[in-house]
Parts: sequence; structure tokens; C-alpha cells
Amino acid sequence: MSKFYARRRVSILAALSGLIASVALFNAPTASAALPTPVSGATARSYLAQLTVATEDRTGYDRDLFPHWITQSGACNTRETVLKRDGSGVVTDSSCAATSGSWYSPYDGATWTAASDVDIDHLVPLAEAWDSGADSWTTSRRQSFANDLTRPQLIAVTDNVNQAKGDQDPATWMPSRTAYRCTYVRAWVQVKYYYGLSVDSAEKSALTNYLAGC
Repeated sequence: MSKFYARRRVSILAALSGLIASVALFNAPTASAALPTPVSGATARSYLAQLTVATEDRTGYDRDLFPHWITQSGACNTRETVLKRDGSGVVTDSSCAATSGSWYSPYDGATWTAASDVDIDHLVPLAEAWDSGADSWTTSRRQSFANDLTRPQLIAVTDNVNQAKGDQDPATWMPSRTAYRCTYVRAWVQVKYYYGLSVDSAEKSALTNYLAGC
């Protein structure tokens, strides 16, 4: 084979390789957006050391005391906004309801193609917040907490996983997907620190243990 044809063959192969890579990139599943990136492990450990340790008290808790899924923009409420943020290829109708798309749940690694199979989890549950100091907040502040898109507090996850979590803290419940646990506890501590919420002793112990590996 002449040098001319050899060089031409190399050029063609290089071009084909680039084309194949481009097609693969184009067809690769789009990574789902996630909740806002939580603080680092070191920062979370620092925050945790500053949180007040106190016994929790759920007296008087009512979910309705935390107005949630308020309007965020146009026809879109908080749930619909998070569904669109956390999903891939999400299509919505004129009322902002998701009609198609896919959602990857980082808690358990499942992927769903129906919005009805997805819950928006309050990472720090509303009842947990109430126990930890939100009972003294104004309704306005509780509303801000329940619809917070800025802190790592709201995330789209498998509905029955969210329901199994309920109002538990990291002492009694953690995502089954171990690769996500560091993110989860960093987010938990950041939210509690930002809102000035307390932790109970078992919760602090669990957080300390998980954060040691972050």
C-alpha cells in the first residue's frame, strides 16, 4: 500500500471514529439533574458539630402547617418544577403536568417513565423539621422550607421508597443505594444547618458515622 493511501486510510478511520463517538454521545441517556449539590464532607462535619442536640417533640404536628407545592413559575408548582429538573426528556402540557419523560431515583437506582411513579421527597421530612424546631416558625418560613429549590431539600424518587422512608432520620433510614449515602447525609446536615434545626443524639451519631467516610 502506498504512503498516500495509507495516510488516507488513517484519515478516514479517524473521521469514522470521531463520527461514531459523536453519535454515541448524542444517543447516550441524558444524566438526570439532581438536587443542588450539597456542601463537602468536611463542611458538613463542621456544620454538624455546630448543630444543637435536643430531644425531638412532635406535639401539634400537622402536615398542613407546611404549605407545599406552591406556584413557582407560570402554571408550574413545586412538584412539577422538580419533576422537570430531575427528569430526562420531560414533556409537559399546558398546565405544566409531565406527560412523558424518565426519572432516575438515586435512592434505589430505579428508573421510571410515568410521573405518577415518582414522589418529590422532602429530604429532611416536614415532621422531622417540626420536631427539630420548625414548630416555632411562622407559616411563611415553613412554606419556604417545604418548597425550597435552592438548598438540597427536594428530590424526585421512587414513590414507594419515599413512602417507606416516611419521617425517619438517618438513624433509622438511609437510601438502599450505598453510593448515594454520602450525598444524602451531606444534604441533610446542610439543610438542618441552614434552617437552624436541631438533631437528636441517635441522629447525630448516625450522621457522624456516615460523614466519616465522606
